[in-house]
This record gives sequence, C-alpha cells and structure tokens, in this order.
Amino acid sequence: QVQLVESGGGLVQAGGSLRLSCAASANIFSISAMGWYRQAPGKQRELVAQITTTGRTNYADFVKGRFTISRDNAKNTVYLQMKSLKPEDTAVYYCNANKGPFYSDNYWGQGTQVTVSS
Repeated sequence: QVQLVESGGGLVQAGGSLRLSCAASANIFSISAMGWYRQAPGKQRELVAQITTTGRTNYADFVKGRFTISRDNAKNTVYLQMKSLKPEDTAVYYCNANKGPFYSDNYWGQGTQVTVSS
C-alpha cells in the first residue's frame, strides 16, 4: 500500500517562509521521482518542483529562486522549502510520487493548504 502524507501548510504573510514535508511509503519512495504540485481555486493543478531518485531537480519558472525541493532517502521524505511567499502562491499543495510513464504510476497525497496573506 502506498501512502503519501503531507504536513507543514498554513497561513503566512507575504514575504514569509514555510516548509512542506511529505512522508512516503518506503516501497514507493526509493523508486520514484518525487514532486510537489499545487492547485488554486478555479485553476488546474500545476507542477511546482520535482526531484528524481538521483537528486536532479526541476522547478516551475514561477518558483525558481524562491522554492527548494529536497529529499531525505533515509527518512523517505521529500521537502519543499518555500521562501519569499506571495499571495499568488496560495493553493493546496500536493505531494506526488511518480515511478513510471503511465498514469497509474502516479500517487498523490491528500494535499495541504498554503495561504499567503497580503
């Protein structure tokens, strides 16, 4: 059974920081690229950042220089450090594990709300 459990969301003022965590089942973490997506009200879910099993990272342009994704393989956990937050970063953030090219190779957490006040 695959489980992804996010934590760390909350309310923060613009310019502030938050760190999201996602604890994954060991059976999926070690073989998956891990990512963070977000979905704001009325918008489609979009990729924020991704990190491969070898540590290669990929960021959406709108978070480059502000967000950092990392993974702790010993703890089966992926993190998203968010700095210089903006009101437009307000969204539900979802953890994703991707172990292959098919739709069924994707696993999702339940999401954690991030709200940035102006």
